[in-house]
Amino acid sequence: MPDLLWDDVKCFFDPDSMGSLPDLRVPHAMPEGWQALLDLVTEKNWKCQYSEGGRVLPVPRAEAVLSRPAGAECPALRVWPTAEMSAIFRFHADDEVDFDVDLREVQGQERLDVFCGFLRAIGRRLGRPVFMDPEGYYGHPVLGFEADRVVLLAEP
Repeated sequence: MPDLLWDDVKCFFDPDSMGSLPDLRVPHAMPEGWQALLDLVTEKNWKCQYSEGGRVLPVPRAEAVLSRPAGAECPALRVWPTAEMSAIFRFHADDEVDFDVDLREVQGQERLDVFCGFLRAIGRRLGRPVFMDPEGYYGHPVLGFEADRVVLLAEP
């Protein structure tokens, strides 16, 4: 049984009304959460690409990324849980994992199921909720991983 049904949530995946890049976040993750995420990417064998300032580099340990000097370019980790869907993690803060997905890549029940599985994997590994806020509306989640499944947190 899917966590969410496409017909019930498709309004939250409309790039024209929600913005194409919603904000996804794992609050209170701390540096250990970032490392757990990097370990998860490796264990799941998800294709990934780490970059700093446009330079592609090997994926470092979280402590190295999070201890970069003030004013340094914000690194990004692009992850493909499938060939058709990617997420971009940005190391803005050491206490919150934040990332974006392109809603145009999450259309229909099959892609929604992959997306929910991705959120479940992250939430379970970090032992934390994962929230999705509409683009530009940080702190107003519409759905998220809680209680071991992805659930609606707002009315469609």
